[in-house]
Amino acid sequence: MSDEAIEPQSEMEISDTDPLQAHPLTAQRLQKVEALRSRGVEPYPVRFERTARSAQLHAEYAELEPGQATGRDVAVAGRVLNLRRMGKLIFVVLQDAWGSIQLFVDRKTLGDLGFEAFETIDWGDWIGCRGEVMTTRRGELSVKISSFELLSKALRPLPEKWHGLQDKERRYRQRYLDLIVNEDARRVATVRAEVLSELRTQFESRGFLEVETPVLQSLAGGALARPFVTHHNALDIDMYLRIATELHLKRLVVGGFERVFELSRVFRNEGIDATHNPEFTTLEAYQALADYHDIMDLMEEIIPAVATAATGGTVFQYQERVVDLTPPYRRVPLLDLVSEAAGREVGFDWPADRLSDLLRRHGVEPQPAWGSGKMITELFEALVEPHLWEPVFVIDHPKETSPLARVHRRDPNLTERFELFAANMELANAFSELNDPIDQRARFEQQARAKAEGDEDAHPIDEDYLKALEYGLPPTGGLGIGVDRLVMLLTDQTTIREVLLFPTMRPE
Repeated sequence: MSDEAIEPQSEMEISDTDPLQAHPLTAQRLQKVEALRSRGVEPYPVRFERTARSAQLHAEYAELEPGQATGRDVAVAGRVLNLRRMGKLIFVVLQDAWGSIQLFVDRKTLGDLGFEAFETIDWGDWIGCRGEVMTTRRGELSVKISSFELLSKALRPLPEKWHGLQDKERRYRQRYLDLIVNEDARRVATVRAEVLSELRTQFESRGFLEVETPVLQSLAGGALARPFVTHHNALDIDMYLRIATELHLKRLVVGGFERVFELSRVFRNEGIDATHNPEFTTLEAYQALADYHDIMDLMEEIIPAVATAATGGTVFQYQERVVDLTPPYRRVPLLDLVSEAAGREVGFDWPADRLSDLLRRHGVEPQPAWGSGKMITELFEALVEPHLWEPVFVIDHPKETSPLARVHRRDPNLTERFELFAANMELANAFSELNDPIDQRARFEQQARAKAEGDEDAHPIDEDYLKALEYGLPPTGGLGIGVDRLVMLLTDQTTIREVLLFPTMRPE
């Protein structure tokens, strides 16, 4: 008999919306389930005792010569990703969470009844097998199975082997399929976990305490963004999903925890694009007795460590260009970058109409509520931000767009704030925290006026936070890291949807 690959049915031939009985292939799988149960075999058993994982076996027997038997029996389990029949032999690729291992299915070893039972196994089925570790004559590490059992019958076929799951919309909606058939999707998810773990390690090793703060808040503060609104029935009040963790974390610094951080989901009721999703992950950290220079130094220690944990080093490829996260990073005032891009010195002494004209020439329509600080920030976003490839701290942002940052010690128009950019993406935002309750109230009141004039992203007045400041917040440096964007950079992805296991999607 010639070699015969038992190919899966093309994903185009079966619609996810069709009932299982509507297509011959899925109807056939249903019949197999019924046949098993008629013989007293449960196609969805309770458990299986596995004794070896794929990666473990490959590591232990990496030097095993071709055609060798080990005499060691193991129990392996996973999903069937490939079957190939060669007469009285069937070769199977079995995938578990750690990789894959080949199964060597021999009619002589398994027996006629066992071999015939194995021939009813389909692509996508979960099976558990027991057998001897060996290598084929071609040197492929395998388990020569002596017994097997079906652990879960897949009623729908996997996407076709050679083309995988190509439809991005379907990949995001059915991430479980994406993870089964696309190795890169599994790689990205694994690297994300490594990034989160290393971030925790880096902060904890420096004495930061990980804490949790409320997701439901009576005021949505800590950032300039629109919140999601919900209603608490028992209290009969509207509440908000948090847009940031900042204000509660700084309350903890007031309470005496001098170094705190939180890795958390935050929510903003805004648009979806390559770098924005309505819910996303941030790490916010606050260090008492520090300023934004100290936080820049901290970033130059933590970012390279995380990059090394995720990629093996600080120099890697992103979109076919080299990114070098080796410190130190440039530190450049925002006004200097705007002036350089505009070809003239831009400053707060410019009349509003002159700034407005410059914005319009670069395709940005100024809004009536914008002051000079907001207009300069808009110029930065339009002219500078898309061109920041090498890591750079953009420092000293306008006071108008930084309502929670301390006024710059040398220029009252500016704040001691920085944003870290690399590969044209903002990765972090940080500042010397504003700890003067009088100044903070004045900033909140200015934000309230902006909101009244139509700025939906303006910050509300948080009286309880002001009260906390009145009890004394020490000099503090604060930091927010955009974890999803950092993962995008370290996994060579151009859209945030690739690094979120379940991105927000419009209902079908």
